[in-house]
Amino acid sequence: MFENLSEKLDFAFKSLKGEGKLTELNVANSIKEIRRALVAADVNYKIAKEFTDKIKDKALGTENVLSSIKPGELMVKIVQDEMTELMGGQSEGINIKGNPGVVLISGLQGSGKTTFTGKLAKFLKEKKSKRPLLVACDVYRPAAVDQLSVLADQIGVHIYKEPESKNPVQIALNAIQYAKSHTHDVVIIDTAGRTSVDEEMMQEIENIKNAINPTETLFVVDSMTGQDAVNTAASFNERINFDGVVLTKLDGDTRGGAALSIKYSVGKPIKFVSSGEKLDTLDVFHPERMAQRILGMGDIVSFVEKAQEQFDEKEAARLEKKIKKNKFDFNDFLGQLHQIKRMGDIKSLMNMIPGMSKMTKDLDIDDKAFSKVEAIIQSMTPKERANPDLLNMSRKKRISIGCGKNLHEINMFIKQFDNMRKMMHMMSKGKGMERFMQGMPGGKKF
Repeated sequence: MFENLSEKLDFAFKSLKGEGKLTELNVANSIKEIRRALVAADVNYKIAKEFTDKIKDKALGTENVLSSIKPGELMVKIVQDEMTELMGGQSEGINIKGNPGVVLISGLQGSGKTTFTGKLAKFLKEKKSKRPLLVACDVYRPAAVDQLSVLADQIGVHIYKEPESKNPVQIALNAIQYAKSHTHDVVIIDTAGRTSVDEEMMQEIENIKNAINPTETLFVVDSMTGQDAVNTAASFNERINFDGVVLTKLDGDTRGGAALSIKYSVGKPIKFVSSGEKLDTLDVFHPERMAQRILGMGDIVSFVEKAQEQFDEKEAARLEKKIKKNKFDFNDFLGQLHQIKRMGDIKSLMNMIPGMSKMTKDLDIDDKAFSKVEAIIQSMTPKERANPDLLNMSRKKRISIGCGKNLHEINMFIKQFDNMRKMMHMMSKGKGMERFMQGMPGGKKF
């Protein structure tokens, strides 16, 4: 996410390395590189210039005489603050008040509207304890109704559809009445899109909005379209005056132009960001956290939040006991892998940890990163999973055949698992780290 922009900004800050303080000359050089980085990220030149002018004024007007603050670090802080402000300053929630609350979803075809509709339903159901009703108002594309039906089934929510009707306004009105009589507290309406902005589509979405008077109207846009996304957002906003923006396909966006420009251009906040097809890859947009990630500072707050969502206090206590007794087994390990995977895709998670984005930028890490490990463990018998010490050569050979991995890979994994288990056991004993270091080659003897 935003890799190109992050690299170019990092280069801009490096120009200040070794400088004693911020001066007109070194600030000007750094500003020039920042502006270039923003334009390359598909940020409109006018926005980029205004943004960098603000940074320049702040940098030169700052009392940067404190010896403890390096000029590069000071510039990063100024850029972070201004970037946060550019993207909206603070997060804004979704308005779902009402009986029921009505959320209208708009956007071009292919922007990810239908998938987002499903993700939002899951989000509201699991994190806001709501009973959402999905409404299929795309009367032109049968696949859209089918797709929404599949998503509703996966999430475990109801869907309202009228396959024979070609009147999206009436479908939406009927759906709201259905929600009232069936105790649904939120109605999410998926509408039709086109490959480009046209009058017929605009009139239809305008008619729907005027008829149902939604509590929240969201505009969904593909973040990878950059400046085009900003222009499309402006066209929609003129007609339907939406409340907020949803940026989709953020995992494929290496530039970041849309995220940086939309709030400035349209005056409406980004409320959600979405990445990938998985239904749990939806996040509330936090400008400050996004600025930190763009600047390579990670997003430890979001990482902790995701971890807490998966945290099971009873399971943690059970594992702690097993680790102290050195009884941590393959079943426990597999359970932890599944827990990590539920948090989101692996590379995105690693990039939330400060300093990791640079380390992982050239690594090909995806959701299949643990598939080899899972295959090995799943080729073991229940008895072997619960008792790692049982794995002799004949058992390893059988596991090798079962998972399709060679014997060397099996041995490497088991060795790594054994080392990890030993370290966890030592760390649980208080003086774990000293004892662990003593066992290392060349380790200090106490």
